[in-house]
Amino acid sequence: MKKIAKFLFPILVLVAFSACEKENETTPETLTSDDALVNAKIDMASDDISNIADQLFDNVDGSTISYRGINNDNSVFSNCATITRVPAFGTVITPGTQVTKTIDFGTTGCQLNNGNIVKGKIIISFVHQPTAVSHTVTYTFDNFYHNNIKFVGTKTFTRSLTAATATSAPHPIVVMLLDMTITMPNGDVYTRVGTRTRELVEGFSTTQIFADNIYRITGNWTTTHPNGTVQTATITTPLRARMSCLAVNKPLLVFGVITFVKNGVTATLDYGNGDCDNTAVFTINGVSYTIIIGN
Repeated sequence: MKKIAKFLFPILVLVAFSACEKENETTPETLTSDDALVNAKIDMASDDISNIADQLFDNVDGSTISYRGINNDNSVFSNCATITRVPAFGTVITPGTQVTKTIDFGTTGCQLNNGNIVKGKIIISFVHQPTAVSHTVTYTFDNFYHNNIKFVGTKTFTRSLTAATATSAPHPIVVMLLDMTITMPNGDVYTRVGTRTRELVEGFSTTQIFADNIYRITGNWTTTHPNGTVQTATITTPLRARMSCLAVNKPLLVFGVITFVKNGVTATLDYGNGDCDNTAVFTINGVSYTIIIGN
């Protein structure tokens, strides 16, 4: 009997191993809370990048990060970055002039006022057209990192003003074309393609106060994971980003739902009820998990 057991044992191990290999080949990779966390980190970086690029464009003559003046403490910028411009500051810019502005966060790490750490440069370029209702802005990453996540590429966004209504003054809408390559700190490389639209829905009448700005965000995109699997994301309940959350060093996304689909499996990420916290709820197959986002 012992001889038979010794003979059968390696065979059983081989059968079990083969079954595991077959199961691994046929079982599709599903969505996980780690996937949601990676997406949340990329989203957080995208929002910071949007704020930076939009503010660089917003004041063509802004030679420092403090141009918002009375509430600069609530700006996303901090005092460890410098801004340069071509044509040089002090030069009068006439309509039709090509303008390039660079914000340099240095190489050692610059802490934004929301606690995120950035380094490298973001360069924006646009044609100065002060009377136009729509502008196309190109922005480029030069060795740019956000919380040690590297972003690569040259992108564009379109900034336009809504028409005035009886209850609303003209306010900007920024449509970002996403086509980014993202390298995580562990070396994993993701690509993201799609659109993300940010509308300034509150705070547009107080141009010198940044803290009262609230943005409504919509969009959809696909993210390709390091192993080649593709995940789609759609903002099914518009997101809200509150700049006042900068005062408590919290992520700016405080409301809204993103729905993900990967290999036929659907999950959601709910950013909450509007409070300045650093959590979101990931739900899959009826089971919910609280994840911590932020720096």
